[in-house]
Amino acid sequence: MHSTLTEHARCLYGDEFGPTPECDLDHREHYFVEELTFADADSILAMLRELCPHVVDGRLLVWVRNLSYRLALLQRPDEPALMREAAENLWLHGPDWDGVAADLTRRADALEAS
Repeated sequence: MHSTLTEHARCLYGDEFGPTPECDLDHREHYFVEELTFADADSILAMLRELCPHVVDGRLLVWVRNLSYRLALLQRPDEPALMREAAENLWLHGPDWDGVAADLTRRADALEAS
């Protein structure tokens, strides 16, 4: 078993910024998705920020990024900064998700105004 979600993602998808570590574990995507599904928000955000530090880079698949942000937002529904970060990700990988990104930005604005 990998020690962190980030390590598991790095083994499965690679790392644009460094070598993928040698690992003899079974790297099936559904094992990673199971781990991601039950990960806490801190682990999810650590993975995103380490493997995709500039949003437009990294080797995580778009659907993995979208799911990751969705799971983090479910755990932290009232964090405007996280909403904006998720919206930025959606806009860069849209346009299918532009409406969701705009809604996240409106919600972040409303939370900051209150």
